[in-house]
Amino acid sequence: MLKKVGWQPEDVDWLVAHQANVRIVHAVCAQMGIPAARAVVNLDRVGNTSAASIPLALADAVAREQLKAGQRVLLTAFGGGLTWGAAACAGLKCT
Repeated sequence: MLKKVGWQPEDVDWLVAHQANVRIVHAVCAQMGIPAARAVVNLDRVGNTSAASIPLALADAVAREQLKAGQRVLLTAFGGGLTWGAAACAGLKCT
């Protein structure tokens, strides 16, 4: 997704990943070269909420004033088997 939108890892303000467990979120950060401190993590407060984890993490980050207008946010999720997806958002535009 980064290649598709022309971003480098340092261009990502926040990574919002599926909140299965923090070890996986941090491993995704490490593989992508994004500091773990730039990952939105709320599973320590809400647990694994399955398919709702990204929307809940986004809402939590907005409520905590982590996410701000104009920031670049990378969303990524995975499921059983080989199911996965990603989106990149800057301002109000998502790819």
